[in-house]
Amino acid sequence: MSTVLIIEDEQRISAFIAKGMKAAGLTTSTAQNAATGYELAASNAFDLVILDLGLPDEDGFSLLARLRSAGMTTPVIILTARDGIDDTVMGLQNGADDYMTKPFHFDELLARVRLRLRPADANPASSVLEYDGLSMDLLRHTVFSDGREIELSSREFALAETFMRNPEQVLSREQILSRVWGYDFDPGSNVVDVYVRYLRSKLGAARLETVRGVGYRLVCRR
Repeated sequence: MSTVLIIEDEQRISAFIAKGMKAAGLTTSTAQNAATGYELAASNAFDLVILDLGLPDEDGFSLLARLRSAGMTTPVIILTARDGIDDTVMGLQNGADDYMTKPFHFDELLARVRLRLRPADANPASSVLEYDGLSMDLLRHTVFSDGREIELSSREFALAETFMRNPEQVLSREQILSRVWGYDFDPGSNVVDVYVRYLRSKLGAARLETVRGVGYRLVCRR
């Protein structure tokens, strides 16, 4: 099982990421400052590091530089509120493998984590999800329904992926909002219902079943 170190001082965000990673089958540890983060990351006991830049005791760029200088080769994904192009370039030049800005969508973060965790010689078929005539290629970002390619927006794709990873399982609106729309979702929003309608129009209404008072689930067509 892959292990992920989350270096993030905002406990709400850190807990949100850890919970999602655990649900995806990953093991996590967390650090709320650079000192603890350095000690853990330098141990090389992790397969990937998620690093915030705005740490209370040291800038994340400086921490990353120290870790790389110490010989740490673990993949690092920077996750930060700094969205300037100069920051992105600096992060990548200083040894980050990826750079992602807040607010973020968990499924996108998870996809980037999986991409960095996948061995270079991994079978591309492992990135393909299939269920009842649906086929999703997560790397090529394509969807086929009974052999016909379906055009989906990035948000529709993320929603479809969430259902494809949990076939026959009832997903509440809150679960879907959290996984697709991110940690800052509005629990009173009806955006899930809107996007489920979009998916039904493209993939077929019979595929997505409404569980009244709970949410939705992906089912085999009758």
